[in-house]
Parts: sequence; structure tokens; C-alpha cells
Amino acid sequence: MQVGQRPWRELHWLSLMPDTHVTSLGSPTPPEAVTHLTSRYRQPTRRFIEAGAMAWLRDVDRAPTDTDWVASLEPFSLTTGQAARFAERHRRRLAVLMWHNFKETPLYRLPGYRHAWLASRHADFFLCLIEASRRHILEMGIEPERVDCVLPGIDTTVFTPPATPVEEPVVAFISPLRNNKGLDRVLLAFEKVVTAVPEARLVIAGTGEDEQMARDAAARDPRHIDYVGMLDQRGVAELMRRSAVFVTAPRATRTWNEQFGLVYLEAMASGMVVVTTASGTNDEAVKEPNHRVPDDVGLIADAIVELLEDPGRRAEAARRNREWVVAEHDVRTQARRMGEAFARAEHRLG
Repeated sequence: MQVGQRPWRELHWLSLMPDTHVTSLGSPTPPEAVTHLTSRYRQPTRRFIEAGAMAWLRDVDRAPTDTDWVASLEPFSLTTGQAARFAERHRRRLAVLMWHNFKETPLYRLPGYRHAWLASRHADFFLCLIEASRRHILEMGIEPERVDCVLPGIDTTVFTPPATPVEEPVVAFISPLRNNKGLDRVLLAFEKVVTAVPEARLVIAGTGEDEQMARDAAARDPRHIDYVGMLDQRGVAELMRRSAVFVTAPRATRTWNEQFGLVYLEAMASGMVVVTTASGTNDEAVKEPNHRVPDDVGLIADAIVELLEDPGRRAEAARRNREWVVAEHDVRTQARRMGEAFARAEHRLG
């Protein structure tokens, strides 16, 4: 149960666990191979997003009761509160999947979200998707035996490198176009990049509140900047195979910081090198030889230029990135590990 569940993420991983059948409740209809029941939401404001959305299911009782588990995302989510009450009512086991990585978020104190947390804190199992969320939920007082951690995976058969390393100085910004993803910083940095590397190009993909900023940038400098709008998974993979460097510049808000960044894994699996800003716990995804720099336009530009001017170093970094993602974050391997984590929880519960 989750508002606006993004495809190829948590629901996908659950559906790939061996010997597992998943029924999803919510909207929109997901592309994954699951049984789906469409449910409407009430969402009085769009001020908060993703798991923090101020939205809840109107008809949660449409969910099946002949299941082994009820699962939802994030302990403070309003839909997780609904899932917790549904599981208690029907005597089902509750699993909470989570990325969240800091207890200072005000969402834990706002009435609806606090009630969700008070309901979900009794979950049978917390499956953390990053080490930071494991540390966080333990800090919140949850017993270690109810917590496990399995790192996320991406499809390494979809996100693959080109036959030969990309030589053209193409930089890709692929992200929801929200203010906290830092398109403004990247555009300022790219002005400095083209001074050093005049043939460099920036391709922007995504939609959101900063879409007009992307359109205006492409209109001002069509020689160096392209805006291609929203791409599906295959379109993202194709763009990554044509690009040399991936860049974003996330910055924290009162209710959010970068938790991990699956798109970093997708870029690395596709033969790209990553430049991003240090935000939250994205160090779990962005490791050397990639560049994780302070939120400074000059430092972002310097990191991009350094990579564009050295194709040999870039190619070696891309090779290492691909090997690491395949070894540690292949989606089918990680889904199997998630299944093993659920099996451990079931053994503990008896």
C-alpha cells in the first residue's frame, strides 16, 4: 500500500522474491507482474511528496485478507498507518519497508503522521533498504531482532554499458525536476563547464516544478543544452548509454534529504561516472571513483570538467562502477536476499 508507487522499485523487488505472490492496492496501476486492486486516494494537499504525501486510501478494506503479510513503505506514511490497522484487525503480519534516515523530520510530530508511526512501530518486521535507515529505526527504539537490511537492486540487464566507452562529452541530468534535486545549481555549473570544454553538452530528462527552467535553459543555449522531457525506463537506459557523466545536485529540506539514489546505480551500471553533491546518506550509493562534492557550483563544475577532459580515467571508472553494481545491486540477487530476510522474520515469529 503506497501513494503514487513509482515503478520498478519496492513493489517490483517484492514481486521478484522467490515463491511470492504480491497483490498491490492503490494507484496508478503498476507495470510489475502483480495482482492489482485500484484504490482511490484522498489528498487534500500536495505539499508533501512520495511516502510523506498527505494522502490516504479511501477503500483500504478492498485489500485481501488471505495473505501472509501486509506491507507498506515508511513508518510515518499515512497509508502505512492504514496498513498497520488493517493488519491488526485481520491478524496479519505487518512489514514496513523503509528508506527514511533521520528522526529529526517534523513528519514524526505532525498529528496524522505521528498516529501512523504509533501504529506501525508495532510491526512484525522492518525491512531497511539502506544501512542509514537501519540505524535510524534502531534509534527510534525498535528492537534489533525486528530489523533487517537488504540493499536495493536495479535491473542490470536493462541498464547496460555501450559496446565501447562514450567519448563525446555528454553530461546527463536525469531526475524529477524538483527544487531539491538541484537543476539550478547544475545549470550554473555547466556555464563553467562549457568554458573549459566548449563541445560539452547537457541533456536534461524529467518533469516537475522546474520544468520551465529546463525549457528556458535549452532555448537560451540549444548548442549545449537539450531538454527531452519525461522518459520511461528504456528511454532512460538509452540516454545513459549515450552519455559520459551523470550529474545531480540534491540538497536537503526540512522533511527530506537524499537517502540513497537508485538512479546513481542505473547510471553506473550503464557505464557512466557520477558527479553529485553530498546530501543525506547518498554516500551509500556514490563511492569512489565517482565524485560526491559539497554544494558548490565551482566544485560541481570542476568535477565534471576533470572527467570530461580525461576519457581514459572515465572509462576505467565506468568499468569499476559496472562491476560493483552487478556484484552488489543486481535486482534479482537482491530480491532473493529480500526473500531470505522475510524467511528469517517468519522463522523468528514461528
